[in-house]
Amino acid sequence: MDITWSSVKSIIKKWKVYDPHKRTISTVEHGGGSILVWGCVSAAGPGSFVKVEGNTNAEKYHQILEDNLIQSARELRLGRRFIFQQDNDPKHTAKDAQKWFKDNKVNVLDWPSPRQKVNTFYRQCVLQDELNRKILDSLLDFTRKCSSARQHSDWASQMRANEIPTAALVLGVNVPDHDITFQSLSELLHQSVTPHVASVEAKECGALKHLMKRVLERLMDTVVDDDEEEETEHTSTQLHKSVNCSLSALCDWYITKTKRSSPAEHERQQQPPVVIIFKDLEAFNPRVLRDFILICSRYIERLPLMFIFGIATSPSTIQRMLPHSVSSLLCIELFQSLSCTQHLATVIDQLILTPQFPFKLNAKVMQVLLSIFLYHDFSVRNFIKGLQLALLEHFHSQPLSVLCCKKKEALLNVMQLSHRDLERIRQLPSFKRYVEKQESQEQVNLITDDSHLKETCRKMIKGLHKYHKNYYPILKCLHTLTSALPRYPLGKQIRELHLTCLEKNVWENEDYQSAMKLLKMLAKDDLIALLQRCGEILKPVKSKKMKSTAFQLEELLTKFKQLDSNEEDSITSPIKNLQKKTDLFQLQKTLLEMNETRRSKKLSPFEILRNEALEFIDSLVKSHLSPPESQTLHEVCYYSSSATVRRHLNATPRTSIQAALSSPYYYLQNENLKTEDGTVSNAAPDICIAYKLHLECGRLINLYDWLELISTNLHLFLSLSFSARFIRSVSELEFLGFIKSTKQKTDHVARLTWGGC
Repeated sequence: MDITWSSVKSIIKKWKVYDPHKRTISTVEHGGGSILVWGCVSAAGPGSFVKVEGNTNAEKYHQILEDNLIQSARELRLGRRFIFQQDNDPKHTAKDAQKWFKDNKVNVLDWPSPRQKVNTFYRQCVLQDELNRKILDSLLDFTRKCSSARQHSDWASQMRANEIPTAALVLGVNVPDHDITFQSLSELLHQSVTPHVASVEAKECGALKHLMKRVLERLMDTVVDDDEEEETEHTSTQLHKSVNCSLSALCDWYITKTKRSSPAEHERQQQPPVVIIFKDLEAFNPRVLRDFILICSRYIERLPLMFIFGIATSPSTIQRMLPHSVSSLLCIELFQSLSCTQHLATVIDQLILTPQFPFKLNAKVMQVLLSIFLYHDFSVRNFIKGLQLALLEHFHSQPLSVLCCKKKEALLNVMQLSHRDLERIRQLPSFKRYVEKQESQEQVNLITDDSHLKETCRKMIKGLHKYHKNYYPILKCLHTLTSALPRYPLGKQIRELHLTCLEKNVWENEDYQSAMKLLKMLAKDDLIALLQRCGEILKPVKSKKMKSTAFQLEELLTKFKQLDSNEEDSITSPIKNLQKKTDLFQLQKTLLEMNETRRSKKLSPFEILRNEALEFIDSLVKSHLSPPESQTLHEVCYYSSSATVRRHLNATPRTSIQAALSSPYYYLQNENLKTEDGTVSNAAPDICIAYKLHLECGRLINLYDWLELISTNLHLFLSLSFSARFIRSVSELEFLGFIKSTKQKTDHVARLTWGGC
């Protein structure tokens, strides 16, 4: 399916030279000018590119389509199956344009409205900035405070003025997320503190001259030639001989900049600081960092420098990398970011555990994304990308995903479904189960009558949205009650409880039964506090069922508070008599004894009320926390292809390497390498032959026998050149991790992989 996209754009300050044979344009940079053009492009190549005279309106746009679109489709050989895409400009959606599309049978792809884009992807993009908002604001306050402290004349400020203010920003091991954090920090510093900000990374600063060059280039917005820098010497006196790449040049530039910006008030206004951000401190060469700090300390009176260190591990890294004589030149303040798991909890709460976001993940896909996060990269950014990938795959592969939207839009879309779409609904497993439960006449109507099916689907969509609106508040209430219990029977994080509820009926789980038993042992104050938190969760929910539930919960809380003080004094926690230090066996024995005693003993009013409250919670769980598979038409909202997500997100280099070595034709597509019985052709690279033969060997491989075996397969005599080829292939296999040298026998190598892995 080809998609053709068009646009009318004004090209400013650049002339576009059009080549009619290649249908391409080359840019010629020179001053002034603006022209209006219309163009279209598809996967088959660019189409027409025409100049538009004057301003465009609906009538002129209609004429442009008439003259160019169909002709371009013919020349690109798109046929009649292409889909045309345009934005929601008023002239594009005018009646004349829509009538022309209909008359010429051109399929037009809907362009999402700005509000829809804000409600989906914008929330995901902005969310990660909000995660670090608190620590970024703290950093901004730190830079302002350090900048203003330079203007004070008291003794303490003068002593600190000889030190370089340094913020040690501990971000954690989720390194892929650091780029977004530092980008946001740089933008905020530019907007509200100083225009002089430079960010550097270790990979581009292998030597002191490279670090100095990057800092000067990014602060002064100029080019510094390597030839004009000192080549090898790292001492400050020798470096300062270089005019173009030295901090003295930076000082002169800074004085010129600040005087130019405010010549009259330069003396009494505080000067904006020069901020240098080291994104990955641990990766920097300690010697390079040390020499750079020593040089900067000599210019601190002329240049208001400030450092920000990005640290992934521990603040002690600074003391480990820098000697005391250097670290004492820094006035360090520590800033600790929230952990990546706390950030993940926020993302899950705002993007997944909410009825406002109609797209959902089933248990297997959710588990794949969480496993990649917890056991691979700890990256919230990559988790969000995985969620976006699942969303795109769902809307691409599921035709009924048109119903995965807000309730009002979904109900309208149901009435616009074609007969083909309704047949797809009839093939859904959840719908088939629903039909089987109906009476025979209703089954016939659902299978044969499209109008009746549409009305039924509207009811199902309403039920699905009601299910989501009630599911998440009850899930949060259950997590509130169970997350404080010993050993966290249903998980410490709400994501663990959510996964359990997605997989099966949570009330049939043994851990759930254990949690309910532990809740029956809570003291009055603890239980009331937990129920009050549940009430706070339910109050904001705009659902009749949840409002009724919140009212019933308030009644229970009122009953708890009305218990007589005498009865309250008699209420004690069953675990009061236990020793502070006891083993699990003793705890179980004591609990069993108390359970037997409780059976023969009459329950107190508090215990009766506590049991009533927990039975009420249990009924809510059984009513609202059933798995999504129990809901008809859940397939339109839930993405379930975990294999696709794993294939796209989980890199498998070992599998690719083995495929290349076992069957080089798969990648090289050379006919001489093609074989039918799974063997390797003699024309294959030496490493492929060596790999295939090493699979037939045992734990230790004799190198000389291996060499003779390869020469026999290749029908070659042993020679110096062939021995060199063999040594190279063995070295390559060792580099890839298939073999290693061994001390047991000097003329042998040890095999490292087994079972085809």
